[in-house]
Amino acid sequence: MKLNIAYPESGTQKTFELDDDKAVQRLVDKRISQDFDGGIISEKYEGYVFRITGGADKQGFPMKQGILGNSRVKLLLTRGAVGYQAWRGRTGERNRKSVRGCIVGSDISVLNLIIMKKGKDELEGVTDKQQPRRLGPKRAANIKKLFDLSNDDDVRKYVIRREVKTHSKAPKIQRLVTPVTRQRRRRRVAQIKARRVAGKDQRALYYTQVARRRQVATLRSKATASRVKTATEAKKN
Repeated sequence: MKLNIAYPESGTQKTFELDDDKAVQRLVDKRISQDFDGGIISEKYEGYVFRITGGADKQGFPMKQGILGNSRVKLLLTRGAVGYQAWRGRTGERNRKSVRGCIVGSDISVLNLIIMKKGKDELEGVTDKQQPRRLGPKRAANIKKLFDLSNDDDVRKYVIRREVKTHSKAPKIQRLVTPVTRQRRRRRVAQIKARRVAGKDQRALYYTQVARRRQVATLRSKATASRVKTATEAKKN
């Protein structure tokens, strides 16, 4: 079995071979999102606490959270779910795919782990180095969160730039609130209010015209009825 160990604090990840069959058997029947002591699989992991995040069997079928079993099942999955890539199929399409349960079995070939607690010994390539992020945050809210900024601070001064051959590059900030965007928003709100007021005036004018026409039609009908009545009485006399 292979152990794919990741350390979120340093951004590193490395795969280790686990050749001890007894250690593999100690991992059987454990589930995704379950924490366990690293000392049960090897002495070099003494003091470490790992959390299982997933895995795959020898044929490459991934483990899926929520399936209480250690065997392979076929489920109707949507695009982007575990076991069904988002680029396959069409929008809204579902397909029946084979996935494994969330319980570790003896036929698992790769087990994904993250370090929840660091032990006394360093893991080569995982805890002994730092792997910084190549790109910084792009959205304005995420930049504020990273540098603990307030709404009064200028986010554009805190964009992380990366150096290339002859110059530096920075991402275009998304959802940036500037005086221009505020003015545009005020303009949109003013236009909506103006349309609402104009609609009310036009509606009132329309109903006024309808009432006037009804009144004129009523008067005309009464005049016609009176003329008919007068003509009828004249013929009788």
